Amino acid sequence: MSAPPPTAPAALAERGDAEFAFSGADFERVRRLIHQRAGISLHEGKQAMVYSRLSRRLRETAHPSFASYLNWLEQHGGAAGDGEWQEFVNCLTTNLTSFFREAHHFDLLAEQLSRRPQHAWRLWCAAASTGEEPYSIAMVCAEVLGAGRAGVLASDIDTRVLAVAQRGVYDAGARGLDAQRLKRHFLRGTGANEGRIRVKPELARAVQWRRFNLMEPTWSLGEPFDAVFCRNVMIYFDHPTQRRVLERMHRAMRPGAWLYVGHSEHFNDARDLFRLRGKTVYERL
Repeated sequence: MSAPPPTAPAALAERGDAEFAFSGADFERVRRLIHQRAGISLHEGKQAMVYSRLSRRLRETAHPSFASYLNWLEQHGGAAGDGEWQEFVNCLTTNLTSFFREAHHFDLLAEQLSRRPQHAWRLWCAAASTGEEPYSIAMVCAEVLGAGRAGVLASDIDTRVLAVAQRGVYDAGARGLDAQRLKRHFLRGTGANEGRIRVKPELARAVQWRRFNLMEPTWSLGEPFDAVFCRNVMIYFDHPTQRRVLERMHRAMRPGAWLYVGHSEHFNDARDLFRLRGKTVYERL
């Protein structure tokens, strides 16, 4: 896909220089729709990002303008999570991840697991992206508890990244993996797959994948979780949406379970639900 225009797309549209007509009203409409569908709050400085990411969908669906595309989307896009609505959401989600990102969380997780080594642990990675985070969780569980002692539910709203995650194939030089973990948990590619690694089957079996939207009004996620990783997700939500998600997450966790969040996320307004236990780690009350 070509680089986005250097100036605001609405201004380009007014001059007639843009490939697609994109007005301020179109941008406000996109903001409203993505908030309704995914809880994401786009601030006013995201016009260029929206134009760049959604332009591909206009080309692929043969629409001459954003207004035309958005009209069609609302009339024929299907239910949330289906058809073009899913493509719309996929385009506007942000995915940035790596193995053992924010390493102190995995040290804390190892400590938490070691206190109850006989427990059948159930963990949830609520923003799985391309898989590095849930596989990191599963590696720590295997290293502390042994194989088969923990299950990880890995979910994301973006179906494209989930497809990558389920394949479990990465560059051999992927950031965050040391030589010991590469040897224990991955298979090295040969021939045409030289320079690639694949998650070993025993690690892959520990992770269950699911497309899941945190905005769903009711959550059917099975037995309560012992730990939840929901990192760098809430920063895209406004405060009322954060509160709703935290209340539902609270109900999905066991008392005393730990919630791991992103480095810039703080939930002082949810002290009735969680208490701070460490650096960006909360305990479910």
